[in-house]
Amino acid sequence: MKITINKILCPVDFSDCSDHAMQYALALAEQYGAELQLLHVVEPPTAAYDGVIQAPVLSVETLDQFQETCRKHLRNIAEEAAKQYENVTYHLAAGVPWLGIIQAAKSAEVDLIVAGTHGRSGLVHALIGSVAEKLVRKAPCPVLTVKHPEHEFVMP
Repeated sequence: MKITINKILCPVDFSDCSDHAMQYALALAEQYGAELQLLHVVEPPTAAYDGVIQAPVLSVETLDQFQETCRKHLRNIAEEAAKQYENVTYHLAAGVPWLGIIQAAKSAEVDLIVAGTHGRSGLVHALIGSVAEKLVRKAPCPVLTVKHPEHEFVMP
């Protein structure tokens, strides 16, 4: 069986872990001659009431400014990546990160998702689970998870 990888999607959350995963994605894209798509999903900050109802905590104008800041940061990352490998594109989406990543993977018909394993931690992870874990379970294509070398497993 020959494995063909034409499109790689790499979610970027501006953390050291996603930067590390992007290096793997760049290397794989170069090796396979694949298009590398970088994606950042802006999750609007919300407040929970009684643990059930969520409401936006930012004005529309502030959210627009936040999204524009994310877009500029993502563009800078993509431009730096393009210095290493020319076939790099980037996209910004809004919503729940794991769902936005899966939707992007489906619509672009990507062959592989390369994602970092740590973004959130602690209580937030316990309440909503990790993005990488949801990607592995629900993605329409294979998912390569990349652990940052500084995040060691500590036996409980």
